[in-house]
This record gives sequence, structure tokens and C-alpha cells, in this order.
Amino acid sequence: MYLKSEDAYTMYKEAVGSPYFVDKSFILSSLIPFIDTTSKYICITRPRRFGKSIMANMVGAFFSNACDTSDVFDSLQIAETPEYSHHLNKHNVIYIDFSEVDDECGSYDSYITNIKELFREDLHRAYPDVAFRKEKGTLAEDLKRINQKTGEKFIFVMDEWDAIFHMPFVTEDDKRKYLLFLKGLLKGKSYVSLVYMTGILPIAKYSSGSELNMFLEYSMASQVLFSDCFGFVEAEVDVLYQRYLTHVEEPLVKREELRTWYDGYHTLSGERMYNPRSVVAALGNNQLGNYWTSSGPYDEIFYYIGKNVADVRNDIALMVAGEVVPAKVQEYAATSMNINTKEEIYSAMVVYGFLNYENGKVSIPNKELMDKFADLLQKESSLGYVHRLAKESERMLAATKAGDTATMESILKYAHDTETPLLYYNNEAELSAIVNLVYLSARDTYDVQREDKAGVGYVDFIFYPLYDKSADCIILELKAGQTPEKAIQQIKDRNYSLRFKGKLGEEPRYTGRVLTVGIGYDKETKKHNCKVEVLPYVK
Repeated sequence: MYLKSEDAYTMYKEAVGSPYFVDKSFILSSLIPFIDTTSKYICITRPRRFGKSIMANMVGAFFSNACDTSDVFDSLQIAETPEYSHHLNKHNVIYIDFSEVDDECGSYDSYITNIKELFREDLHRAYPDVAFRKEKGTLAEDLKRINQKTGEKFIFVMDEWDAIFHMPFVTEDDKRKYLLFLKGLLKGKSYVSLVYMTGILPIAKYSSGSELNMFLEYSMASQVLFSDCFGFVEAEVDVLYQRYLTHVEEPLVKREELRTWYDGYHTLSGERMYNPRSVVAALGNNQLGNYWTSSGPYDEIFYYIGKNVADVRNDIALMVAGEVVPAKVQEYAATSMNINTKEEIYSAMVVYGFLNYENGKVSIPNKELMDKFADLLQKESSLGYVHRLAKESERMLAATKAGDTATMESILKYAHDTETPLLYYNNEAELSAIVNLVYLSARDTYDVQREDKAGVGYVDFIFYPLYDKSADCIILELKAGQTPEKAIQQIKDRNYSLRFKGKLGEEPRYTGRVLTVGIGYDKETKKHNCKVEVLPYVK
């Protein structure tokens, strides 16, 4: 049932009643001014699991006159606005979730015919006094007849409008038919009060002509309006975390860990944004985990990288090292129809949420996605030297713990001998990228931080044990043009090991050995020299 359905209200009420609900009803104040104007076509694109469906349910439940929803909205932010009573349950709402498909559906014709038949049944049942053409009429014609007979108009809420483009049975010809279906139903129609549509990729990705050019599109990377309505901002996560502390008897998730794991996105206005699905799942389960990335197949990221491995692999290595990479994203959202160039690849990955975009540069947003990229580097042999170095990382970590400097130097020599531009060591970012690659497997058991404040000054790399607090702690200092002994002496002189001690009077957070690792690089001989030393444990 699409017209006057109570489903959106039922689902949104469930969301409001959940322990980690965040009130985003202020978006309604931004939508109301678009009603019955030339700007009434709104398309909001966000990555999957960024709250699009919850917001669509909210929009449908608020405007729909199918039932009284004041029991939900009276306590939300929108109730404090002057337009609240003028629009709550005052509109005819047609709500369609285009991702819903019957398990026996095997063709586009079957898919779209089912939607049309159910839609027409709703209209004919709700308006029995309107003279419809029983068999030959179209949905647009039926809606126009209703409008002419009664003067009534409709708000369309269309969730996941582009889901059909990801269905295996849909052909290129089917896609064109679908765009024409939406155009014929919505464009230039007097019965349309508002269209609120959500999707993942921009309309321009699919529509090469003028089929849906009436829509105003709002993405996280290119538009300020609605940017804080999807995902959680810093203050909202603070509130959720305090709620979590009161709900859970033995909280295992730290507030800073939520930032490390799930933050890292930015709106065009510069506001930090957390992945909402992952935050809610982590707090609800009382455990950190890869909740968002586990909801899709492993090869999603590589699908894009694989379009042009040669041009992107050095950048991927730098991003895994925590660096940002210049990219042009906004132009793609407006014009590109293919994914071949580096800019198009990064643009698609930003839209899907795999990369963050800020100030003309892309980066890996957080630990949850960093783990996904690290996994990719270790599994995909087509990434060439990047893959080979990542595969050596387990051996590098084991050699470091054993003090086997010969093996460490051999692996670093192998890295240098690949003779790729990334390994010219022209700047600190390139050298740091190599260290990240050769210690990639350490991320499984360590929180690896670069340039972390430690003692007096900043240490190049510090490895905090994630699970076993009695495991070896590692401090690594790089010295281009100097000896590894000088690197280790700097670690000692600046008391970097203090990072592994608790506050005064507290029990030490880590009880294992503290390994100091010095790596020197001689620019003339092109050789690496390594030294590992165990610091005496100080209580």
C-alpha cells in the first residue's frame, strides 16, 4: 500500500523508541518551504546505512493524513516551530520504497508492473467517485483526474529510488524505461506538492538527458543544506554516549574510541560526521566492531580501485598511511557518466562513503574503513608492490619483536628496490607510507598512531596493544640521513615511553616490554639500518 499507508509511522515510532534515537526532525523545517513551489523536487544522496530510510519514514509519518502521529512528533524539535500544526498530518502522502522487491521477481517488467498495479489499486480505492479509465489509464492520468475532480495534491516520498540500478536483472534499456516512468509520473505535474527522494549516487550518474533535471540534488560533499541531517555530529554522539553509560552496567566502549573508529566524515560546512549505523551498533552491543563495512561485500572498494589500479595504488598506500590526497569530486557529481579516471574513482568512493572529502582532498575516514583498506592491500595481488609489501608485514612485526634486524633491513631493502615513485623518500609522507605498509598486519593487534604526543615532543610511530595489555609496546623513530642509534637515543631523551604508563597513582595500562625501534636511512648508499632495544620497565 503506497497511498495513506501507516507503515512509515509504525517504523518511525519504533526508531523513536530505541535507546539510541537522535532527533533529526528539524529537517522538516527545511522541507516545508519547498512545498508547492518550483523547487519542490528534492533528491538527497548519501552512502548506505546513513539514515536515509529513517528520515524518509519520518517525512512520510509527519506529513501523512493516514493517521494521527502527534504522539510521536509532539515531543520532537519540529513541534516547537510555528509551521508544526499547519503541516502535521495535513497532506496526502504516497510512500514508495523502491528497494522492496519480491523474491520471485526476475525482470524489470515484473518489478515495475507490480508497483503500478498496487499504486492504481490504492488510488481507485481511495477515490471511488473519480471516473478512471479502468484498464488503459496510466498512474499520471489517474492522479491528474483526482486533482481535477477534488483539487487534492500529493507529497511523494521515494526511498532508495536508485535501488533498481543495482538489481541483477535490470538492463540498460530497462534503466531508460524506469527514468521515463519517473519523469512521466512526476515532472511538471499539477498534482505534485513535494517529492522527497533518497538514493546513493547522484541522478547525473544515471540520467544523461533531461528526464529528471527538475530535481535539486543534495550530497554530503557538495551541498550545505541538509548536511547535518544524516549521520551524527559530535554533540549528538556525546549525548548518545552519556545515555550509553546509564544503560550499560559495565561499559566497554570509550568515547574516544567512537571517534577513532567511526568519525572522519566532513560536511561541506566543515562539521565532523560519524557513521550512524556503526555508532548505534557499537553502543547497543557494548563492543567496537566493523558494523558498517561488514554490511556490504568485501570487493566493493576494489570494484572502484580496479577500474584504474595503476593510477591509484600509490595514493591508496599514502591514504593507508594516514595522508590526504588531492582529488576533484564535485565535477564528477555533475557531469561524469563513467568511472575510469582517478578523479572519477575517488568521487564514486566519496559518494559511497568509502572516502572522506574535505578542502579538495580525499582520505580514509576512520579505523573501521582503514581496516577494510588494509585487508584489501593484503589480498589484492593486482596492487603490485603495495600488495607485496603488505604481505611482508607479518614477517616484519615478528622480526621486530625478536630483534631480528637483519630480516627487518632485508624487508626495507626490498621495499626500496621496487623503484616506484612512492619510495623515493623525497618527503616524510613517503617514508611514513612505507613504514605503514611493512607494519600493516600490526593493525590487527595494535592501535598504531603516527606523530602521537609522547613525553617531550612527538614520536614518529607508537604501537599500543589493543587486546593483550601484557604484549610488547613499540616506539618507532625514523631518521633519514642518521643512524638508528640516534633515533633510539631520541626516544630515551624525550621519554616517549611515558605514553604507556598510567596517570600518577594509577595502575599501568600496559605491562609488557617496551621496544624502541630505530630506523636509519643512508641517502648515499640507499641502505636502511635498524636497531631494536628493550627499555627497562619502570613502574
